Amino acid sequence: MLNNEIPVLGFAGFSGTGKTTLLQKVIPLLKSQGLNTGLIKHSHHNFDIDHPGKDSFLLREAGASPVMLVSRYRRAIVTEFTNNEEPKLSDQLKHLDQSGLDLILVEGFKRESFPKIELHRPVIGKPLLFPDDPSVIAIATDTHLPVAVVDIPVLDINQAELIVNFIIEDFLGQSRKLSKNTEPTV
Repeated sequence: MLNNEIPVLGFAGFSGTGKTTLLQKVIPLLKSQGLNTGLIKHSHHNFDIDHPGKDSFLLREAGASPVMLVSRYRRAIVTEFTNNEEPKLSDQLKHLDQSGLDLILVEGFKRESFPKIELHRPVIGKPLLFPDDPSVIAIATDTHLPVAVVDIPVLDINQAELIVNFIIEDFLGQSRKLSKNTEPTV
């Protein structure tokens, strides 16, 4: 398990289960409850946040690493990895500015051991990560799972409010209840 001062909760599942879609609903609801939430997303693809021909891209291509892009609106730091190994969540947490955060959500890193909500859709044709992954603390799904199979909370993947209530009450242990009528602040 991770050793981190700020609680870390993952959303894990196979491609196509709707992790990003669910997080897009969960994050504003958490924010409406006064929780400052950071996010780390694991990608299996190569990506660039700057574009060929732009100064920052050219300077990174020339060998600068890290490269920090800054504007009055945001900051991004691009660091090239030279070892071509899969990143470890614990290493990435060391590089995340956690000041002012109440919770860190993680999309992916499903093979690592830290508390996570598994997203499961039988239509995808993939097996459950639970019970083989003992760090799964709940399953969000769009189907009924027999009690004989699952002895942890089962949440409706289509009810973001219920998932946020689980995060606040069960995971964080706070006594706030999110009303179904709560509108997220954007």
